[in-house]
Amino acid sequence: MERTDIKFWLSRARGLAVFHGVLETPGVRTMLAVLGLLAKEEPDADAVAEGYGSLWRELADAPELLLPDAWRSYLVRGVLEDENPFSLSAEKRALTPALVEQTRRELRFLQTIFDLESDTLLRMVEAAAPDFEGFWVAPRFEPRPGVSPRRGATRMLAEAVDWGDCVEGLAEHFAGHGAGSFGRHAAFRWRNGGFVPVPRPDPIYLSELVGYERERAPLVANTQRFLAGLPAHHALLYGPPGTGKSSTVKALLNEYSDRGLRIVELDKQDLGELPEVLRTLERRGPRFILFVDDLSFEEHEVEYKRLKAFLEGSVEEPPANVRLYATSNRRNIVREGFSERDGDDVHARDTMQEKLSLGARFGLRVTFPAPDQSRYLQIVSGLASQRGIKLATDEVEEQARLWDRWHAGRSGRTARQFVDELQAEMAEGRNAGR
Repeated sequence: MERTDIKFWLSRARGLAVFHGVLETPGVRTMLAVLGLLAKEEPDADAVAEGYGSLWRELADAPELLLPDAWRSYLVRGVLEDENPFSLSAEKRALTPALVEQTRRELRFLQTIFDLESDTLLRMVEAAAPDFEGFWVAPRFEPRPGVSPRRGATRMLAEAVDWGDCVEGLAEHFAGHGAGSFGRHAAFRWRNGGFVPVPRPDPIYLSELVGYERERAPLVANTQRFLAGLPAHHALLYGPPGTGKSSTVKALLNEYSDRGLRIVELDKQDLGELPEVLRTLERRGPRFILFVDDLSFEEHEVEYKRLKAFLEGSVEEPPANVRLYATSNRRNIVREGFSERDGDDVHARDTMQEKLSLGARFGLRVTFPAPDQSRYLQIVSGLASQRGIKLATDEVEEQARLWDRWHAGRSGRTARQFVDELQAEMAEGRNAGR
């Protein structure tokens, strides 16, 4: 790349409108600074070396490597992660011709930057700072294995002859998977007025959940309708602890995140901020499940009234892309004491009905009962098979029944804990002779 080419490139970069945010990422800012130094008639060798060292660190520290060439990977990640008029409008399938055309032109310009490989940049730096020749290795790394929605979009850009022809493909990517943080992560927590990504969500899948298939079926169907844009219910999953309620919701995320499903976990005390959460999510394209685990209210807590209004009763309709899935250990979510029935409330029956009506406002209510011995042993057997534990069925069941008696009683959680123990014992050789 000639010095005049660098100056032209820097000038054009300042005029980016749609993808201006890409220039604000630390790695691209540092790249701009290094290129600015290289564009001078007599580059300062020490300044070039210091700038390139900073750039190398930025590229090596990138949280996600999409391509072996670290610079190309960093730039593509910036394009896919940037929240800008194009990506946000594409999420909602609301693109205008002018926005599409401006995006097309800027993508063609960004492709010229993408074509500057790390090896080429290193040669330019070494020419400006000859004392450092052979000091650096071009930042090329092996991408981590795994399935990511970004892989397809990355491959499209990496293989494209003309990035301008990728506008429609990128629009579909953002419409299906979301932009910015919602495009990169599938699970979030609401904390201090914002969405905090969960970098390592529970990896459980529906196929790994043994037992309760009949109970899960309505929730799976409801989620599929929700993703298809059909009428779908808010859902309440209730039953004893350890029966797989929370695991079912987390498994749904892993099953359908590639179709744009996202989960935002809310604590009970965050329900007061529900309107703010909804205002943010309704402007986005993905489908969101608000997940409240172990939902229950004591007699003196009144937050349930805000939740009732969201489920059904407010003059404002809930966003079409948001549904609430809650788990609870009891069907009557609001605790009711005997004192309320015999107290001095003139309209005690109305008060009781108000509290009982919260559960009724969930359109889908699924009971996860405590397993009987047959189902408990079925879960144990299924989990043992998944783990590759090769023991006689009668022997496993006998040990499982003993575990059940000496621990917290029968449940899916107890079954998993037993299989964990069994697997550890086998690894230690304690079951070798059995």
